[in-house]
Amino acid sequence: MDLRARLQAATKEAMKARDSTRLSTLRLIGAAVKDREIALRGGDGEGGEMTEADLVAIMSRMVKQRQESAKAYEEGGRLELAAQEEQEIAIIQEFLPRQLSEAESAAAIDAAIGDLGATGVRDMGRVMAELRSRHAGQMDLGVVGPMVKQRLLH
Repeated sequence: MDLRARLQAATKEAMKARDSTRLSTLRLIGAAVKDREIALRGGDGEGGEMTEADLVAIMSRMVKQRQESAKAYEEGGRLELAAQEEQEIAIIQEFLPRQLSEAESAAAIDAAIGDLGATGVRDMGRVMAELRSRHAGQMDLGVVGPMVKQRLLH
């Protein structure tokens, strides 16, 4: 079952179960997807189709936003709001690909560097693009970037 169908099925299940937190989070995902589809269509009403990678990118962005919000709420002493953000993160992450461990990320970096024949920091953009295409949604490129740079320096 593709990701879009899984999201729709989960939304129906949340409605039947009267799970308001889950339902509202799934509806937020649906709204973000619709917004992106509209943006892809542009003014002429025709445009590209949403791919699985687009859906994963949208949900990854949503997780990152909620992590930042939860941190801000915790710093501000609003623990109940931080807990709500954490619940939403858990729901969204159910639909994202499994994140690679640090060892798996290191192996993926080494493989990309080897496949591309990267020799120095000037090849970092190519390596990052390769990692993005191979492992979309499976690794945080903000965390992986310094690891790539360190490998390319040695």
